[in-house]
Amino acid sequence: MRITAVTCVKNEGPFLLEWIAFNRLIGVTEHLIYLNDCTDGTDRLLDALAARGLCQHLPNPATGRNYQMEALKDARRHDIVTTANWVWIADVDEFLNIHVGDNTIPDLIEACSDPQAISVNFQFFANDGVERFQDRPVIEQFTRSHNPDLWCGEAAIEVKSLMRRNFPLKYFGAHRPFAKGKARPDWTDGSGRKVPHRFLVAANPRRLRRFPAQGARDFATLNHYALRSLDSYLVKNDRGDVNRENRAFDDTYWRERNDPAWKDTSIRRYLPALRKALAELKQDKEIKALHDEAVRQHIAKRDALLAKPEYVAMQAHLRTAPILPPQEEAMLIQLGLPVPAA
Repeated sequence: MRITAVTCVKNEGPFLLEWIAFNRLIGVTEHLIYLNDCTDGTDRLLDALAARGLCQHLPNPATGRNYQMEALKDARRHDIVTTANWVWIADVDEFLNIHVGDNTIPDLIEACSDPQAISVNFQFFANDGVERFQDRPVIEQFTRSHNPDLWCGEAAIEVKSLMRRNFPLKYFGAHRPFAKGKARPDWTDGSGRKVPHRFLVAANPRRLRRFPAQGARDFATLNHYALRSLDSYLVKNDRGDVNRENRAFDDTYWRERNDPAWKDTSIRRYLPALRKALAELKQDKEIKALHDEAVRQHIAKRDALLAKPEYVAMQAHLRTAPILPPQEEAMLIQLGLPVPAA
């Protein structure tokens, strides 16, 4: 079975080897990666991986700011996508945690009775006080999340999707494919149940990309490490286009993903095989050197940012930010209940 993962990256060099190695463990056979103006050596590392047949990479074709959608539109014309049996669209901080069989995508597909698409709910993993960047697997370092059935006071949680080649595709979305016309593809959640009708037909102006997570994760969960360490989050903030100087910092994104109420170490089942796969990749001296250089660049960027007063202030603010999402904090205040401290 050929399974192609498609993603966009910008300055993800320290995290690339883990993501690619992990995906290969769960059954991904090919990677198509779009580059967005990298400055940390991600491009050179991808060159080396591509030369060894471990990925294909292309510059992002976007001319405006809609980087991901332009890349996904372009992906449809490449053989690595059109000839794949399944396509998996995800980001480098997202790991498909499969709970059935040998914990691989083919086992997930079989458990879901071989549908045309499978959409798996996010579980957002908190920073949980991890301050320093460490060059070791992300899936090992972060073990706490919100209650997997509830996020920001809502039961409906966003998804990412696997899509089979015979899906009646109109176009790829970042979270889900969209079907042509009135087609009604065979589409399940991460428990093999049919997805809700409103999700299936995207019956609202914002194009539904979520549904209730309760009961939807028997076979798989999507672990999302959007924050990682505080060091890496500062670097991630710098990566965007918005100049935060002289602007108030908005901590909403951080707080929405930093709820440590739930402990989940299930993805650690992959760690022995992942460590072995990473060691094998790093036996290649060029790949190891390029990975190490990306790590050095990541740390150097953190140091450069912390020489700026606005990033020192951001770091201090995030250290003490409430651990509840703003929506849940507002609910507690409305009910007259105490709000947990950071």
